[in-house]
Amino acid sequence: MLSSNIRYIGVDDIDIDLFEGQYYVPSGMSYNSYVILDDKVCVMDTVDIRKADVYLSHLKEALDGRNPDYIVVHHVEPDHASSLQRFLDQYPDVTIVGNAKTFQMLENYFALGSAARLVVKEGEKLNLGSHELTFVMAPMVHWPEVMMSYEGTEKVLFSADAFGKFGARAADEPWDDEARRYYLNIVGKYGPQVQSVLKKASALDIAAICPLHGPELDETIPHVLDLYEKWSTYTSEDDQGVFIAYATLHGNTGCAAETLANLIDQTYDRDVMVADLARVDSAESLACAFQYKRIILCASTYNAGLMPFMEDFLHHLKAKNWQGRVVGLVENGSWAPMAAKVMKGELEGLKNMTIVEPVVTLRGAMKDTYIPDMKQMIESLLNA
Repeated sequence: MLSSNIRYIGVDDIDIDLFEGQYYVPSGMSYNSYVILDDKVCVMDTVDIRKADVYLSHLKEALDGRNPDYIVVHHVEPDHASSLQRFLDQYPDVTIVGNAKTFQMLENYFALGSAARLVVKEGEKLNLGSHELTFVMAPMVHWPEVMMSYEGTEKVLFSADAFGKFGARAADEPWDDEARRYYLNIVGKYGPQVQSVLKKASALDIAAICPLHGPELDETIPHVLDLYEKWSTYTSEDDQGVFIAYATLHGNTGCAAETLANLIDQTYDRDVMVADLARVDSAESLACAFQYKRIILCASTYNAGLMPFMEDFLHHLKAKNWQGRVVGLVENGSWAPMAAKVMKGELEGLKNMTIVEPVVTLRGAMKDTYIPDMKQMIESLLNA
């Protein structure tokens, strides 16, 4: 419970293994919903249909015999709105609040029929009594209909998917890591749109943020906003360390990646993160590529191109607008090394990328004879 008037009625889903059918969530996922109890009762979103029964029981308990007057749909995506029909069946006299795009998209999922609707625009208000909501449009953060709402009495921002994270609310884990993995994989492409919302948020006096996933935020808000500023402008968090991502065929390229990591750690005293792209969670690897400014990509040549895991990794980075990084390349190919040429071609299509020389080319097993080139490439990477 945030206060006696704003109460949490969401659900933890600890049975789910993949969020959106692709993101590994070892500690589950939360679907957040809130109810504001005033002269008028306003519910903020529903939850995934997977947990509709638990959600509706939480709502009934919070209402304590009252009926909701409004339900605000901040985001139509099914993990937040797929229980809406169940909600309407139970509370048919409620008014659905959304923007014009909200109602267009709801029709893709439900037959709303004669349900009462209130269409709101940027800056419009909804008075509930002593509480009042002001609506803030947030298109493409990360769907076109997304909006937020700001409650001025208790200074609460209901932020839709912004400022959310992977993991159940009950999970005891650092916010930064799972919020980074969540943001960069789900929202990361839409940095300019997030920047627009951050400018709107800067004009509000915010005491608490209530996202649709994860915990409410209060004293950590300055830190969270700083991270969102970096993430949405594609600015690295770590300018000194190095992230090494590799895709290896028979283990030799992986051995080269570990050799690089040892050289950087022991010779240059820099922090190093290493990821085997075939074995590390792909969403985590992508988040690391955004976290670090300096990256080394190591790949075996495969079918005159790239190992599929590296090919897929670069595809996802490109789709999320990865940019502004310093990159070193290591390729391996027993008779016709091609991996570096392909990786360069992918990277040259991205914004503000610096590819350092020399490219390190292995022909089979990792040998000490490759170390001078490795050191030279590391020097170029760290000094760029």
